[in-house]
Amino acid sequence: MTIPRTVVFLILFVLSAFASPAQEPPRPPRIVVEAPPGLEGTAAQLRAVNPSRLVSVMRLVGLTDPGPPVRVILAPEASTAAGIVPPWVSGYAMGEQGTIVLLPGRVPSYPDSSLTDLLSHEMAHVLVARAAGGRPLPRWFHEGMAMIAGLSWGLDDRSRLTLALLVDRPVSLAELDQRFAGGQSEVNRAYAVAGSFVRDLFDRYGQDVAARILRGVSRGLSFPDAFRAATGDSLAAAESSFWDRQTFWYRWVPVLTSSITLWMIVTLLALWAIKRRRERDSALRRMWDAEDERLRLAAMATPVEMPRKDEAGEWVN
Repeated sequence: MTIPRTVVFLILFVLSAFASPAQEPPRPPRIVVEAPPGLEGTAAQLRAVNPSRLVSVMRLVGLTDPGPPVRVILAPEASTAAGIVPPWVSGYAMGEQGTIVLLPGRVPSYPDSSLTDLLSHEMAHVLVARAAGGRPLPRWFHEGMAMIAGLSWGLDDRSRLTLALLVDRPVSLAELDQRFAGGQSEVNRAYAVAGSFVRDLFDRYGQDVAARILRGVSRGLSFPDAFRAATGDSLAAAESSFWDRQTFWYRWVPVLTSSITLWMIVTLLALWAIKRRRERDSALRRMWDAEDERLRLAAMATPVEMPRKDEAGEWVN
């Protein structure tokens, strides 16, 4: 008996579907938002965040299981949670405890431009800690990963890196960790360098490089050993290569095309236009004054004919 071709195709389709089932995306981490009465609207906004943002963070760090729910605490400015960190800090995470504290009154604050970006940034800290099995990681790696995950690394950060190099020397990764404990400007420069270096790791070693590094750390390797196993290079070699590639064009092209530079150019053009307008107005006033003086002198130089009487005693011109 001959089986119809349509039936054969249908059987092959069903068998192939069972043989290679589509891989389902990982389950996103569940967040439990806690907020005082005055911040309930903000809490509702965070509860409505698209879970796909958090799934992308999980993929970035190589997690398939999100672990237990993450506690997100919204704290007002007058709270103790806000008082224990500097005024420019808009959020922080306690990765081992699975707890995040957000300070909505301070958003936006570099390096995050919105509350949802800040949530992704701090969620990355929790998920990075879980992917590493709770083992220690360098601060620069934590912060650089959080910047990438929070979608807060961009062209302006390259400009910040360039400006940091203009006012400071290249810093070692070990010294970079200490910079995160400094003042606001020092911390902002540390963020820019950390984000740039981690972004460079993704560009050089692939989009799963962080997952490979974290997997090695979770298995008991030190961070430098896990880095070498994941990339084939030593951490010192990668660091040296990164700074060597900060050439003139890499430094200056992002600055020249950034929004910061654009606004600086617009401001300078506006100031130049104001200066030119004032110079023209001043020249015009001088011209008017000169004309008034010329007319005054001409009037003084013109003889005035006095009226007189004729023989009949009448006034004539």
